[in-house]
Amino acid sequence: MQDAAFIERIRRKFLLLQPALDERSRRLWAATEAMEFGWGGITAVAIATGLSPTTIATGLGELRSGNISEGARVRRPGGGRKSVIEHDPALVPALERLVEPTTRGDPESPLRWTIRSTRVLAEELTRQEHPVSHATVATLLEQEGFSLQANRKTREGGKHPDRNAQFEYINGRVKHFLKQRQPAISVDTKKKELVGDFKNGGREYQPKGRPEEVRVHDFVDKELGKAIPYGVYDLKNNEGWVSVGIDHDTAEFAANTILRWWREMGQERFPHASELLIMADGGGSNSVRCRLWKVALQRVADEMGLKLTVCHFPPGTSKWNKIEHRLFAFITQNWRGKPLATLQAIVELIGHTKTSTGLTVRAAIDEAAYPSGIKVSDDKLSLIKLRRHKFHGEWNYSISPSK
Repeated sequence: MQDAAFIERIRRKFLLLQPALDERSRRLWAATEAMEFGWGGITAVAIATGLSPTTIATGLGELRSGNISEGARVRRPGGGRKSVIEHDPALVPALERLVEPTTRGDPESPLRWTIRSTRVLAEELTRQEHPVSHATVATLLEQEGFSLQANRKTREGGKHPDRNAQFEYINGRVKHFLKQRQPAISVDTKKKELVGDFKNGGREYQPKGRPEEVRVHDFVDKELGKAIPYGVYDLKNNEGWVSVGIDHDTAEFAANTILRWWREMGQERFPHASELLIMADGGGSNSVRCRLWKVALQRVADEMGLKLTVCHFPPGTSKWNKIEHRLFAFITQNWRGKPLATLQAIVELIGHTKTSTGLTVRAAIDEAAYPSGIKVSDDKLSLIKLRRHKFHGEWNYSISPSK
């Protein structure tokens, strides 16, 4: 496990530094990392970077001899071994076909995911006459915008036999909605947060020797309570809305957050919309089996005047929900190391979340009461204008306005 962690750390460092390294600095850097590793370092660094063990050994020889002067050999521009892509231009399209849910070579695929490990992908590519190592596959996936997280999260929960097909179905729905200029959103509840001067993971700059003091024990402050952030992520515009609730995480709270997003942000972005696609997990306040969720969505459809299409992620794949990685992850980074002292502080920290790719977020407190345990009768459920899709109607369905 320690070797694997080292290799992963070196791989990430190499991907960051590679554009700034020439041949000489690349082999010297790799050699220093191999020396730090100790026995087996050359092999470990070669696996992590894709560099030849001979190259790394040459760098080690230069370091040990002290021959690292400016006059040391550097290849002329364009010299040296060609990249695997230059040798095999069809490699990346072949890799895309293996990991994309639909057509190959589509860099705008809304759901970029893979359930295969880099070793499995490398073996399959080699069978297709594209010989490549698993380390190179990992590098190519990183360059194409994929995250290792997808590979690591495939073991969460049980595996449904139609899991992959559901992802393909969702991806098709998203692409259809975006092509028709209709809104497509990803929704979920972020984990509840204690409100007050409690320790929050991470670090931030403070005057030396004067860290911000927080409570020793994380017991709920009865006056401040907990914050319940429910988010909406707009895939088309890379925008997020978060309602910070103070009562219970219920289906009514989730539905009201969607309605509030529409009034505050969505309606302006999609003035001609007639439908809305909602991607949600299969559990929680927006559960597949929750009757109140469907009743609440009927009210939302009536107030919006839009047909709502809901697609749930299959069991065991909640961490693949786009809102987790496009919105919540950056919110967590933004408030890392900062005590969430008040609800207003939480709202401000969420609202100041931005990324280099243009993510913008708005947030507001939802002070409404949302009682739990509400039962929905069969008669009330029958009034919903719900149409189940032919493919897994329990996961995919549409709710039309009553009038």
